[in-house]
Amino acid sequence: MPLGQRVGDKSDSRYCGVETDFIDDMPHVLTHNLSGGFDFVVAPLVDPSYRPSFPTNSASEGFVLPVAASDLIVSPAQWSSHVVGKISSWIDLDSEDEKLRMDSETALKQEISWASHLSVQACLLPPPKKGYCSNYARTVNQILQGITNMQLWLRLPLVKSGSIENESVDASYDSLSGILYDSWETWNSFRLLCEHHIQLCVALDIQSSLPSINSLLRWFGEPVRAAIIHTDAFLTNARGYPCLSKRHQKLISAFFDLCFQIVISGTLIHSIPQERLEVVPANDNDSLGEGATLRHELKPYLEYVAYLYQRMDPLSEQERFELNYRDFLQSPLQPLMDNLEAQTYETFEKDIVKYNQYQRAVSKALLDRVSDEQASSSNTVLMVVGAGRGPLVRASLQAAEEVGRKLKVYAVEKNPNAVVTLHSLIKLEGWESMVTVISCDMRCWDAPEKADILVSELLGSFGDNELSPECLDGAQRFLKPDGISIPSSYTSYLQPITTTKLYNDVKANKDLAHMETPYVVKLHKVARLAQAQPVFTFRHPDFSPNRSNQRYVKLEFEIPPDTGSTLVHGFAGYFDAVLYGDIYLSIEPSKPTPTMFSWFPIFFPLRTPVYVPSGSHLEVQFWRCCAPAKVWYEWCVTSPITLPVHNVNGRSYWVGL
Repeated sequence: MPLGQRVGDKSDSRYCGVETDFIDDMPHVLTHNLSGGFDFVVAPLVDPSYRPSFPTNSASEGFVLPVAASDLIVSPAQWSSHVVGKISSWIDLDSEDEKLRMDSETALKQEISWASHLSVQACLLPPPKKGYCSNYARTVNQILQGITNMQLWLRLPLVKSGSIENESVDASYDSLSGILYDSWETWNSFRLLCEHHIQLCVALDIQSSLPSINSLLRWFGEPVRAAIIHTDAFLTNARGYPCLSKRHQKLISAFFDLCFQIVISGTLIHSIPQERLEVVPANDNDSLGEGATLRHELKPYLEYVAYLYQRMDPLSEQERFELNYRDFLQSPLQPLMDNLEAQTYETFEKDIVKYNQYQRAVSKALLDRVSDEQASSSNTVLMVVGAGRGPLVRASLQAAEEVGRKLKVYAVEKNPNAVVTLHSLIKLEGWESMVTVISCDMRCWDAPEKADILVSELLGSFGDNELSPECLDGAQRFLKPDGISIPSSYTSYLQPITTTKLYNDVKANKDLAHMETPYVVKLHKVARLAQAQPVFTFRHPDFSPNRSNQRYVKLEFEIPPDTGSTLVHGFAGYFDAVLYGDIYLSIEPSKPTPTMFSWFPIFFPLRTPVYVPSGSHLEVQFWRCCAPAKVWYEWCVTSPITLPVHNVNGRSYWVGL
C-alpha cells in the first residue's frame, strides 16, 4: 500500500519496495511482502547458483533455466506491477577470467530475456566491479537495442570518500589499487558507453555515511529511479526503533520530491519487541490459521520511511499547477510574430503576485511623479504598451486610486483579438473616460502626447528573449525626457546544469536544429552545478544615440571542489527585473519572487555534453545577435574543452521582429 496520502502527489515515490533473496516460490514472496505493507519486491528471477558453463546446463533439449516462477504461476499483471527483477550479483563481464566473463554475458542476456518475457518493467543490474566497465556497458547497450518497455537500473553505491587528505570528495578508497573510486564517475563512463540510452537508469545504494551536499546534488539531474536503503544505515532512537540521521532524512525528502522510489534492503538489526503481531491470511480463502503470516520483520523500517513521507508538506496550489510542466520542453513565445490565444492570456492573468508587484511599482512612481499638492490638479499620462486583455490597465488604475492620483491611460495592443476583449473590459468596468484603446503595433504608433509613465510586460524567461529591448526602443519616443519606464531594467542569468531527461528529450529529435534551440521548461530533475551569473542587462529608457541591443559576454563558472566531476548538458537561463525603485520581479534561483508562475526558466542545450573534471572551471561564451528582421542567440563552451558555436547566424532558432 502507498506510504501515505499527500495532496497533489500522484508520483511513484508513494510506493516502497523491498529487496529479497532468491526463493523458487514467487507467489509466497509476493504474498509475504505485499501483505507486509510493501508495494513491490526487488527479487532475483534466476537461481544465483546457476552458471551457463556447468555440464548440467548445456544447451540440450532438456535444459530448463532455474527460475523463481513461471508466468503461469504469477500472472503478467503481477510481474509488471509488483516485481523488479534482480540480475545475479556474481555476474562480472569485465573479469580477467575468460570463463567467468563468458558465463556472465550469457547469464545476463538469459536473465533479461526472461524478465522481458514476464513483462517486468525494470531489472536491477549489479554494480560494475571497480575498474573497467567497458565490456559490461557494451553488452548492456546491445541488450538495450532489443528491448522497448523495460528499464535497466544500474546499481551503484552512494559512498563517502576514503581519501585521507580530503574527506569531502564523493569517492571511496580502493586499498588494493591505491586509487579513489567515485561512483558517479563509474555511472558517467557507463552511460556514455551506452550512448545516453533513455532506458538506462540508476538505483543508488544508500549507506550509513553520505558524501558532501554538493556531491549528492550531482545525482539530482541523473535518471535515478530508486534509492536502496540498507537497514544498517538506520540509527536507533530512544525507544529502540530505527530512524535516520538528519542528513539522511533531508536526502530522502529530496528523493520523494524527485519521484525516486525507496527500497528497503537487509535484515532486521534493531531489537524491537515482537509481541505485536499482524496476522494476515495468505489468500482470501485462508482462515487465520494455516497460511497466515506474521508481521513483516522489516515493517519498522517501512513505517519510518512512511513517516518521512507523511510529514512532508502537501503540494501547494502553484506546485500542483506546475506538475504537468515539470521537465516538459516548450518553444518560447514569438509575441511579435504570433498573436497569443485567449487561453494563454488567461493563464498569465492568474499570476496575482506579478500584477501586485506592477501595481506597487505604479503606485510608487505616481507618488514620486506627483506631489500631494499637485494630486488634485495634475493628470498623469500612462501608456500600457502590449496591453493584452487589460491586466496592466487594471493594475495601473487601482494604483492611481490607491494613492489618490489622476490617471489618463493609453492601452496599446497589436493583437486585434485581444483588442476586442480590451474594449469589452473597459465598457464593463466603466473606464471609458480614463482609458483609450489603441489597436496598433507600439513601434508604429504616433502618440498624440508624451507619456509620463510607460508600462510593459514584454519580458521573457531570459529577460530580453521576447524582444523587450527592441519594442521599448520603438516605444520610448513617446515618453517624456524625464519619463519613467516600468520595468526600468532587467538582467539575464546563466547557470550550468546536469539534466539527463531534457538532454535525451532534445536528442530524440535526431537533428541539429533542436539541439540549437532554447526551450522554456519548468526545471525539476536537474543538478544546478554552480551559482547563476549575470549575462546581459538592458535599461529603459535609453536615449543614448549609439545604443545597440547586440551583446557579448564570457562567463567562467567555478564548480565547488567537493562536488567532484560533473557532466554539463546545457545552461539554465533566468532573469530579474527592476520594475521601479526597490520593487522587482525575479526567477533567478537565489532571489525568486515567491509564488510567481508567469515565467519558467529557459534551457540552452549543448549538442555534446561537457565533462568537467573535479577542480576544473567551465567557460562559456554567449552572444545576442541582431539583424533587421530577427534576433537570435549564439553560445559555445571554450573550457575545459572547446565546442562548436551553437546556432550560427540563427540557423536553428531566432525571434522575428
